[in-house]
Amino acid sequence: MSDLTLENLAEGFVFLEGPRWHEGRLWLSDMWGHTVYTLDESGARESIANVPNRPSGLAFLPDGRRIVVSMADRRLLAIGAGGALSEFADLSTLAAADINDCVVDTLGNIYVGNFGYDLFNEAEPALANLVKVTPDGKKDVVATDLNFPNGAVITPDGRTLICAETFAHCLTAFDRAADGSLSGRREWAALGERTPDGICLDESGAIWVASFMTDEFIRVEEGGRVTHEIACPGRRAVACNLGGADGRTLFALTYEGELGDIASGAKNARVETCRVEVASSGSP
Repeated sequence: MSDLTLENLAEGFVFLEGPRWHEGRLWLSDMWGHTVYTLDESGARESIANVPNRPSGLAFLPDGRRIVVSMADRRLLAIGAGGALSEFADLSTLAAADINDCVVDTLGNIYVGNFGYDLFNEAEPALANLVKVTPDGKKDVVATDLNFPNGAVITPDGRTLICAETFAHCLTAFDRAADGSLSGRREWAALGERTPDGICLDESGAIWVASFMTDEFIRVEEGGRVTHEIACPGRRAVACNLGGADGRTLFALTYEGELGDIASGAKNARVETCRVEVASSGSP
């Protein structure tokens, strides 16, 4: 097993989520800073849009539209010129609680998870679903009874979707049909005590996982073999994405604090990086 070390790229954020390498920049959401940013490889940032109801997952459609999850009002929003927002899809009738991360396929179908319950107000835990939204805004539930569905990836052939079930401590796979429906649910990798949050897929088919409660990023293969570990003691591992000019920079989002501290507005989040051997597959 290989161990790697993170280096600081950018700091001064509140709580980061949804990293995506797109068109030569890292896009990411400062959930509790209510802002979508981009970073270049030097760490220079640009504010793209203000999202009052907390941004999370990001998706880029084949036609160029930029979509962001708006968590608290359970909507997908399109980011237009100058950061103007418009509704793309309202998921409030299908998602029982805050929506969070998402993944998009090559046709522009977006898969969106949700908490299942009011996490921030310590409600009783409940299972959640996964909603598919088509490029024209039609939506339907494609998977149910998921234990906090979080980050997700789609394999390059489009035939498999893999989702992090945070509080089931595993990655769960589904077969994808041509119409985007899901079937054949199965465990892709059991992760023991680890709690998978954001994830990304590399070219060899392994998945980088941010384990929020154990303060580490890991690379895991189907079946559960962990090939790499990156410890970040004292900092929560929130999400990750592969990118950079050659696709071999791991962008790791971390948070120094407890879950109850997130809404305080303290700027305890940062973007860290390390170089890895296997490049990105492009998902999420």
